[in-house]
Amino acid sequence: VQASPDAIVALGELGRVPAKYVDIEATVKTLWEPSSPKMAQVGLLEDETGTTKFTSWTRSQVTVVAEGQRVRIRDAAKNWYQGRCSVAFVGRTNIEFPDRDDWW
Repeated sequence: VQASPDAIVALGELGRVPAKYVDIEATVKTLWEPSSPKMAQVGLLEDETGTTKFTSWTRSQVTVVAEGQRVRIRDAAKNWYQGRCSVAFVGRTNIEFPDRDDWW
């Protein structure tokens, strides 16, 4: 079910979902200084099933996120590094803010 288009994938299940691009909903737990000028942001996303690292690439011009924000991310690209699954915000990625949308 989580591999279905538009299905929200739990962070704890990212590595098991065969899709290359995933939709996730999580809270931005931590941000840290990018190690390269090609990176706009780097940090950790968290939901009730786990955490995963994300990288937002500068050339993708994706919306900036802040620590503590709840985000819904559409079409994040799954990556593997040293046996761990992470996600990248790429040109096709769309970031929504459910709490902000409810408020507006």
